[in-house]
Amino acid sequence: MSEFLITDDSVRDQFNVDKKITNEDLAKINNREDLERILKAKGRSFNKALSNLDYEHQLEQLQIELVKWQRWVADTGQRVAVIFEGRDAAGKGGTIKRFVEHMNPRSLRVVALNKPTDLERKQWYFRRYIKELPNAGEVVFFDRSWYNRAVVEPVMGFCDEDQYQQFMRQVPEFEHMLFEDGIHVIKLWFSINKEEQSKRFGDRRNNPLKQWKLSPVDEKGQEMWDSYTYYKEQMFARTHTNFSPWTILKTNAKKEARLEAIRHVLSKFEYEGKANANTNVLPDPNVVMRFHRSIYHLI
Repeated sequence: MSEFLITDDSVRDQFNVDKKITNEDLAKINNREDLERILKAKGRSFNKALSNLDYEHQLEQLQIELVKWQRWVADTGQRVAVIFEGRDAAGKGGTIKRFVEHMNPRSLRVVALNKPTDLERKQWYFRRYIKELPNAGEVVFFDRSWYNRAVVEPVMGFCDEDQYQQFMRQVPEFEHMLFEDGIHVIKLWFSINKEEQSKRFGDRRNNPLKQWKLSPVDEKGQEMWDSYTYYKEQMFARTHTNFSPWTILKTNAKKEARLEAIRHVLSKFEYEGKANANTNVLPDPNVVMRFHRSIYHLI
């Protein structure tokens, strides 16, 4: 048991010695049968406990790879921007947290910009994002990005039609300039269905520690579901390019999505020590897929 680093809340629920399992209980565990018997007596799921432990073990091994990858990025002067987009409550912030948890904070940044100021509204739209782009040897994680203008802003009426259309014309050219300048841009879309989003909104609403995550814009997510879908599909069709493709992750299973997002990013680079990884660093194609114009049935 001690070989696993238990950091996830749901795992603590399974092995919380203060609330559920005592030290005396733990001392009695010598094999699988003992563990299963004690969990059953406590009203806990044995299979869920094993699943959570497996998740934590995989996450720890992938985070070791992230540390190796980050060191290679710094040593070779790479510039990496990872964009996290998706509907509200799709798991973007939680996944970023698992990415950066053990990485060196000196050579990474998490960018989550507030709404633009009056001055920024009068500037070229991309300007406030350009200054956040990675320096040499740095990784930047964008918790939402310039793609606010592709989906959220037109849905919520935060931009007009001319502004929207200008953005959609310019963004492929903008990203092509980044590509030509050697910046690695990885665009991830976190896909969640309507029922799961509603459930997660309810969890946030009822949890005092998560209520800050809810905003008036979030609350309208269910009401404006079809409009979000329309603009999301427009975004894929018009901004998915060979040099800056969209990758879609199924995120109804939150933990699975976290692991596969890390695997996808690692799979894009041949960093030093990758061949010696103690875990699979290739993403599951049933969870992670490159956008194709024929897959509009995706969430």
